[in-house]
Amino acid sequence: MKPRNTSRRFAMKRLAAVLLTLTFSSFSFAADSFKVCWSIYVGWMPWGYGDEQKIVDKWAKKYGIEIDVVQINDYIESINQYTTGAFDACTMTNMDALTIPAAGGVDSTALVVGDFSNGNDGVVLKGYDSLKDIKGQQVNLVELSVSHYLLARGLDSVGLKEADVTVVNTSDADMVAVFPTAGITSVATWNPLLSEILTMPGANKVFDSSQIPGEIIDLLVINTEVLKNNPKLGKALTGAWYEIMATMSGSDAKAVAARTSMAQASGTDLAGFEAQLASTEMFYKPADAVAFTRSDALKTTMKNVAEFSFAHGLLGDGAPDAGFIGIETPAGVFGNKGNIKLRFNPSYMQMAADGKL
Repeated sequence: MKPRNTSRRFAMKRLAAVLLTLTFSSFSFAADSFKVCWSIYVGWMPWGYGDEQKIVDKWAKKYGIEIDVVQINDYIESINQYTTGAFDACTMTNMDALTIPAAGGVDSTALVVGDFSNGNDGVVLKGYDSLKDIKGQQVNLVELSVSHYLLARGLDSVGLKEADVTVVNTSDADMVAVFPTAGITSVATWNPLLSEILTMPGANKVFDSSQIPGEIIDLLVINTEVLKNNPKLGKALTGAWYEIMATMSGSDAKAVAARTSMAQASGTDLAGFEAQLASTEMFYKPADAVAFTRSDALKTTMKNVAEFSFAHGLLGDGAPDAGFIGIETPAGVFGNKGNIKLRFNPSYMQMAADGKL
């Protein structure tokens, strides 16, 4: 199986130089033409399919607007471009939404909560079968990525701390080749790299994202001011998304064709794509996404993410604590209510659930 573009997961690139020139005039306020960017990952392939099949165009026309959907191969670059105003909306994880645009001062809203990792990310030990055995070992991973976050959550679950291990920053491109090397005993990574490593001698998965369900979340994030001034954009994007979800989630020929198309576009086959879907908790129905977004658990998750991000310097040099950036959820605000920069707003998904789009 050919690996997908795994740059989705990097969270360490900073935007300081770019943000010095950030001006709100670059955003498409009160416009009738908008730009959305996405990058290759199992949970975001529907946007490429929706663009190719003109589903996004159909919904844009319904609301009298134009939407340009653009694939960007470099995941972090897509978020950087969104943050500087080149795009009105962008696919990203909850952690990266906090540590890049929100930390950069761009008020952003999670418009569509698409899925969460439910086994796509894992920690693997060589020759050991318990996460407790990781104490004292070096762990190869993409530093400051969600793999790093996963490791921290796993260590906490067995009474260990990051100080009990040594993190070795390793490119995702090298992860598979590194694992069989003598002296390498532990890695944290994601699919399809995770699945490939687990086929190697001595490899044991000792922790994965299914043990922290709902914490690594994949989103479509939109500039809050753009959404406020252009609710038709929110309706069109949400309507298109759930039409695609309805199409791909079935078992009929049309659904199989849709998933096959997404598989090919992501560089794998149908079996490979469906294996990735199996460890991804897709919210095919808007009501399920709404229930997830309204849960108290989401607020707790974002608290955990904020604390990890602060501890690793990802909230900016001026952040005095993990609550520096306010994160608004239906269950309440974590952090500074006077500095809310990341919002989880289920109202458009609720419209989809109610058949009002």
